[in-house]
Amino acid sequence: MNDKMMIENAGIGIAMGESNPKIKEIADYITEDNDNDGVKLAIERYC
Repeated sequence: MNDKMMIENAGIGIAMGESNPKIKEIADYITEDNDNDGVKLAIERYC
């Protein structure tokens, strides 16, 4: 839950696939987990 404040205050809150379900509920977008290039996919989508 340490990402809660960051997700809430970011322009676009992105949760990783392995995130806590409560974090996923507040995220704008849920990407894949680290083993499946989640960061890469999020960057490609928003940058």
